[in-house]
Amino acid sequence: MTATTDSKFARSWFKPAAIGAVVLALAGIGYASFNSSTPAPDVTFISIAGDKISTQSLRGKVVMVNFWATSCVTCVKEMPQMVETYNKYKAQGLEFVAVAMQYDPPNYVLNFTETRQLPFTVAIDSAGDIAKQFGDVSLTPTTFLIDKNGRIIKRYVGEPEFPALHKLIEKELAS
Repeated sequence: MTATTDSKFARSWFKPAAIGAVVLALAGIGYASFNSSTPAPDVTFISIAGDKISTQSLRGKVVMVNFWATSCVTCVKEMPQMVETYNKYKAQGLEFVAVAMQYDPPNYVLNFTETRQLPFTVAIDSAGDIAKQFGDVSLTPTTFLIDKNGRIIKRYVGEPEFPALHKLIEKELAS
């Protein structure tokens, strides 16, 4: 082979090898992010009744944390299904914390909670610290599903697809 031929040969396999390496790297990252979960932050929710509930105290239970606002049309629309979901699985160990956003007036949250008879814990994130701890949540609704070990296994931005959410809750409650 000549130097020119050697050079062409080297270039001919380099591009497919580089593409293959990139594909493998992306596949590895995708696999790792799909199969790994992030620990839920250690926060303490303060309910509208004044109760303090820490994420540590919820270990051993499957937990949904829903960031919402009374001014959020999608939040208001999904709330009956959130109530249904909680009522369906609470006896099996599901906990639910609805976190009202910092900008939501507390009297609006209290009124909404009472008129809708929300059966789960409603907390107000008056300083915005809880939203920051959960990855700087700014879009509502944003819902997190946390497993019994305190790891976030799913984050929904917008209204979840409830049948799929229910299957995931059932899987986690059974484990």
